[in-house]
This record gives sequence, C-alpha cells and structure tokens, in this order.
Amino acid sequence: MPRSVVFDLDYTLAVPTQDRTTILRQAAAEAGAPALTREAYLDAHRRNLTRETREPIFADLLEGRETDADPAAVADAYRETIAASLEALPGVEAMLGELRDEYRVGLLTNGPVRAQRDKIATLGWERAFDAALVTGELEAGKPDRRAFEAIAAELDVDPGDVVYVGDEVEADVYGATNAGMDVVQVLLEDGPGPDPRAADHVDQSAIAAELPRILDAFDSPAK
Repeated sequence: MPRSVVFDLDYTLAVPTQDRTTILRQAAAEAGAPALTREAYLDAHRRNLTRETREPIFADLLEGRETDADPAAVADAYRETIAASLEALPGVEAMLGELRDEYRVGLLTNGPVRAQRDKIATLGWERAFDAALVTGELEAGKPDRRAFEAIAAELDVDPGDVVYVGDEVEADVYGATNAGMDVVQVLLEDGPGPDPRAADHVDQSAIAAELPRILDAFDSPAK
C-alpha cells in the first residue's frame, strides 16, 4: 500500500487557459523582445531547471539576437501572463484534500523557484500539500532521481512507498520509476500515449474522478 502520493503540477493538476505558444508570444511582445519559439524555450528551460527565476532561460534565448530587451523583463512578463491564465483542473482541489486523509501528499515541479512558487500561490495551494518542492530549490531537476528522492525525504517516506502522478514521459514516468516509485501517467488529449513503465494511466480530464480509485487498487495484492 502506498504511503504517499506525489504530483507534478503543470498539465497534471493545473493548466493555462491559453496555450503556451500564445503566452510566450504575448510576453515577448510586451517586453519588446523578438519572437521566440516554444521549442527553443523548452530547450533553454531544460538547461536551467535549478534556477531562482526564468531570467537565465530568456538570457539564453536572447543571446546573439539583435535586441535591447532585458531578459529579466521578459521573464517577469511571461510569469505574470501565465499566472493570469492558470486554473486548476476541475475537482482536483477537493481531491487533494480527500487524499490527505489517507496519504502523505506531495508536489514536485520542474522549474525556477519564483515561477513555480508563484503558480502555487496563484492557485492558493500553499497549504494543499504535506510537502511541495520546486526543482529550482534542489541540486537537480526531473528526471534526475535526486529530485524524487528529495520529495520522498521531505515527506518522510521511502521512494518505494510513493505513487507519482505526472504527464511527461521523460521527466515524470522515467524519472519516478528510475527512483523506485510507481507511476500513474496522466494522458493529455494531444500528448503521448500510455507508457508501459507506468503502473496505470488516467486521462487528464478525469483525474479528480478516477485517481482515488486507481490509488485504491494499489492496496490489492496484485499491486
């Protein structure tokens, strides 16, 4: 039986009401920066998982470009635009409260400290978890096993007693299973299909309704 359930944040528990390409375009325009692609942003994000802010990400993106835009200003505009459009998936707030009656509930999210802590505050979730870690506060980000070991330690449980819930195949499914955790993969409408390394799968739209039942199944001898 799992003692703890740990969640990813973005696209697992909360989603922006605008797509990230649009948000990036709006933030760049607001800060007077040239157009930036989502693909380039994701590459720069992966290189800067343990930072305090997104400024180094945008410094990477603007390096060599003919622009006077300040990376810090672009980072602020992007953070504020995301925060204004972020909303919890239906039913997940109540689900988190109910799960805490049975499990130690944690959050492990990739990204710079200020960006991800602002998201948690925007959602009003500062007290929604028994422990919440942002990889910007850690030595390594997902999928590095040290990130998963850090949240297990924060919750005072063994990694083998954790079920991790997340949507990304590399960062979440591979990372958590490599750290010895069971994984429930969150399936997005336009995302990858079920990964065989995950112990179970749940559609993003049904996470609040279906996840408690899935976790109950881990109590059975078959699990």
